[in-house]
Amino acid sequence: MDRSDQGGSSVPMNRRSFLAASAAGVAGLAMTGMARPARPQAAAGPVEWTPLPYAENALAPVISAGTIGFHYGKHHKGYVDNLNKLIAGTENEGKPLERIILDTADVPEKAAVFNNAAQVWNHAFFWNSMKPAGGGEPPAALRRKIEESFGSVEACREALLSAAVSQFGSGWAWLVLDQDKLKAVKTANAGVPLTMGLKPLLTVDVWEHAYYLDYQNRRADFVRAVLDKLINWEFALKNLG
Repeated sequence: MDRSDQGGSSVPMNRRSFLAASAAGVAGLAMTGMARPARPQAAAGPVEWTPLPYAENALAPVISAGTIGFHYGKHHKGYVDNLNKLIAGTENEGKPLERIILDTADVPEKAAVFNNAAQVWNHAFFWNSMKPAGGGEPPAALRRKIEESFGSVEACREALLSAAVSQFGSGWAWLVLDQDKLKAVKTANAGVPLTMGLKPLLTVDVWEHAYYLDYQNRRADFVRAVLDKLINWEFALKNLG
């Protein structure tokens, strides 16, 4: 099963100076177009444990309420609690989450802060990359962009599936905007496309805790089911802008 985050990504992080100048442009991206929470905000400290945008059983049978309960209630909350402990009384206390991520990316002595901050952001983004009765065809504006970049919606799905399945060990598969083109990329562990100047549109979590209770070692089946039945194309379109 999963081990603790150790940082790093299959996407290198070497554009921090550029990103520092544009941090305001990415601030709040994970919340753009998010559905209204179905449960009260849980207070967890200066960095918030954001509510799920649906009930814990809303994604069943693709993802069970048991998996959501552990994933959201233990893993996601654990990253929030760890991060608040790590930044208490430091220069990062009170900063926006995206700013913490960009300031600590690729800084070895701040790897623990980065890992926990990035995982808080990634999980909030992941919950909103799915919705009950999702999947199907993207909205027309997004579909046109997908066809320009991949050739077809099916090719886009296959690219995301390939990114997810080929990620060795824990990580994430992402649909991103790279300048004017959509791409499917993968990051390892806590990696975030923000640190590469890529604009995330949606993501699929491929850490084992995201699927092992329901799918055991069948990661590809989990990813296919998410893409076919849960993926939130409307969220991706809102992030595309």
